[in-house]
Order: sequence, then C-alpha cells, then structure tokens
Amino acid sequence: MSTQTFDLPDLGEGLTEAEVVRWLVAVGDTVAVDQPVVEVETAKSIVEVPSPFAGTVSELHGDEGEVMAVGRPLISVAADASADTAPAAAPAAPAVSPEGERYREEERAGTGSGNVLIGYGTPDTQTTGRRRRPRGRPPARGAQPSTPAAPPGSGTPVSASAPVPPEGPPAGEARARRVPLVTSPLVRQMAREAGLRIADVPGSGPGGLITRRDVRAAVESARATAAVPAPAAPDESGPAATAATAATPATDARTGLAEASRTPMGGFRKAVAASLSRSRREIPEATVWVDVDATDLVRLRRSDPEGPGLLAYVARFVVAGLRAFPELNGLVDTERGELVQYDGINLGLAVQTDRGLVAPAVMGAHGLTTRELDARIRELTREAREGTVSPARMNAGTFTLNNYGSLRVDGSAAIINHPQVAILGLGRILDRPWIVDGEVVARKITQLSFAFDHRVCDGGAAAGFMRVVADAMENPAAAIADL
Repeated sequence: MSTQTFDLPDLGEGLTEAEVVRWLVAVGDTVAVDQPVVEVETAKSIVEVPSPFAGTVSELHGDEGEVMAVGRPLISVAADASADTAPAAAPAAPAVSPEGERYREEERAGTGSGNVLIGYGTPDTQTTGRRRRPRGRPPARGAQPSTPAAPPGSGTPVSASAPVPPEGPPAGEARARRVPLVTSPLVRQMAREAGLRIADVPGSGPGGLITRRDVRAAVESARATAAVPAPAAPDESGPAATAATAATPATDARTGLAEASRTPMGGFRKAVAASLSRSRREIPEATVWVDVDATDLVRLRRSDPEGPGLLAYVARFVVAGLRAFPELNGLVDTERGELVQYDGINLGLAVQTDRGLVAPAVMGAHGLTTRELDARIRELTREAREGTVSPARMNAGTFTLNNYGSLRVDGSAAIINHPQVAILGLGRILDRPWIVDGEVVARKITQLSFAFDHRVCDGGAAAGFMRVVADAMENPAAAIADL
C-alpha cells in the first residue's frame, strides 16, 4: 500500500498561505478523486479543496484554525491495495482525475500555471511539480540523493562531499546565495517597509521560501531585541529583573501611552489593507454627490412586494449608465499607457459580513433582466455572508455598487476597488421636505455618491453617468420602458 501526500496548492489568488477552517474527512476515511477534503479560508473566501488521490486518509497535516503555507503537506492518502493494479516491481501510480492528468502534462512541459483547483494532479515523483528546486541548490531533506548531480542546464555541479545538515544549507552557501528565495512582491515590500534586508530573513517555507510569516517574525524579533535594555550592573540584573521587563507593557513613543493590546492582522484584513492602500496610492480619484427623489421608485417596489428589490432596480440603472459611459467600466493599463474598456459588465456588490467588507461580482450583469439581477444579488449576498463565494467571482468585478444605506449611513466618499476605475454608493432613503410644483411635501430622498478615476474621464462624464442613474430612480417607469 503506497501513500501519497497532497500539498496545499496555490488557489489561484497569488496567496502564500491559507487557514484550515474545517476538515471534511478524518483519518481512516475513504476518499475519491476530486472529493472535497478540507475547507480553507483565503484572503476573502472559503474554498473547498478536493483530493487528487483516491484511497484511505492516513494523516491530516494541519489542525483546524491553523494557518498553513502554500506548498506545505496538507493530507496523506494511502492507496487501497485492491486498487493497485501496477506491477509489483513498479511503484503504484496515484489515482488522478482527467484534469489532474492535464496538469501533470503541463508540469512536464514546464507550462503549468499552478492555478488548477479541481483535480490538481501530481508529478511522477513525490515532490510537487509546482515547487521546482532552484538551480544549484541542494535537494530538500528526505529527498537528498547519495550522489547529487548537476541540475539540467544549470552549468554548476553540486558537490557530493558536502551533504546538507538537518538545520539547512551550509553557512557558506547561504552567504553565497545572491537572490533570496521569495516569490511574493508583498513579502519584499513588507521587508522593505520594516527596514529589513530580505536576504537576512530566514525562510521557513519549502526549500527556504521566505513567507510573510517569516518577515513578521523577523520584525517582531527586531522589536524585541530593541526593547531589551542594555545589561545593568551585576546587582541590578538577573532573572527577577528580566521577568519584570517582560511583564511591563509596551509604551507608544508618540503618545506616551501604554499599549492595551496588540492583535495580529489576519489574512483577510491584510488583503483589504493592501488593496485599499494601493487604490489610494495609485488612483487620482474625485467624488461627486447628488440627492435623488426616490419616491416613485419606492412606490414601484411597494406595488409588487414579490418583485425585485430596490437594489436590483438601482443595479439595472447602473448597467444602463455604464452602457452610456463605457469608460467607467474598465481599467488603466499603466504599463502600456492605455485605457481599457470591457465588453460586458461584472457588477461588484459591496457586502458587509462578519469577516469584513467584500465585493463579489454578479457575472454578466449586462445580460440580465431586473428580476434576474434581483435573484443573483440575493444569492451572492447570502454566499458572501456564508463565506462560500468562489475566488473568481470575488475578484472579477468591473464596477462596484455599494449600498451603505443598509448600514444607516447617508453618504460616503468611497475608495475605488482597484483595479476598477469607479464606485457608486447608495445612502439610506429618508422622508425629507422637498419642493414639488412649488409646494413643500414629504418625499423619499436618498443620496448617490460617486468616486471615479480622473485618468479615465473628466467631471462631465461622471456627472452624465450620475444623471442617468438618478433620472431613472426618479422616474423608473420611463426608464424601464427604454431599457
């Protein structure tokens, strides 16, 4: 009976880690190819990870609640003896789905993307094809040959007289390595902002890969070292003094106040912070507002209690506005100096959940009726709050609609969801005095706030888009007749 170990894959979001939310199998359970075995939480969604192997679960390599690095062993599956039809002299091949077989072929050809979710497949050896050993570096522990050979095409032979000790590569080799093993630009940015040389950060990932956790650990180590006072006279030092120093809460140098607590940012909050910071840093945005008399829209909604909700009507009017001003449904390609417009609309919806604010997209919103939009919005909102939205829909929006009126807020200068170029906010609807035909009457008034990237258009286009949406909300019967 052979055992195959499946490593935590890159789920296609460019992340380096994921948290184990819930195991769907236990040791001793029988699993089939592509059967979901674990739920993991990435930056903004919970994803079911399927097994590429069939057999009996022999080991679960992570506990629920544990944050695991991509490439770390996730689950081990022992192939059933009855299913092993290979000759006795040859190792049993793992059961792999057709999609997994395609992934294997891509890896052999060097063209695999590493983004396969269903049926990841495995290469012919025990190591994963996605994590190829860097050229000129010794193999990882447990896979070291007795007489290492030079990697193909490297031009640098590997010495057979210097085996790798359990602690890692020799110190001389570590100093000689010019390029640190790190694949994430975010990791380099974190180290740079913390004033660290990335080459000085020890990596805990596969083959010495430097992860965000390693940078955080290096930062905390540097802070702890800086916080330890210089040794005092012999009679003032000792275990008691050390314990007193450790028990003293940290003091903020700027305010002089003691820190009540420190809470590490989770993967979700870090992803949000990185996205919003990039938006503020790169996008020259402008914001416009308009008050809208939504009385007739509210009446239309009340006339058909089983019909589409108010947000579905607004979403339909937004689609009409983007058709009239397509430059707001695109992105700025800074590398090529081009403005891109999409042939279709994936309408992102900001949804407040227990885990934070997310903006999954209604795919192909331009091809949906108001009733169909309503059904998709309700379904997407439910999935977002349950954390079951797929990563593809989480990141595929081309324009975002934010109903912050549901939070009892009237207006907001929203931050554009990078790399989109605009976001529309809808405030709460209130009874307010309004002048109609020279008379002051009570009307249902709401506020639209619109933030747009000034690189793609000027204020005229932004105002034109706002009027399309606002006019449709004020006279929905006429607007729907023209849609």
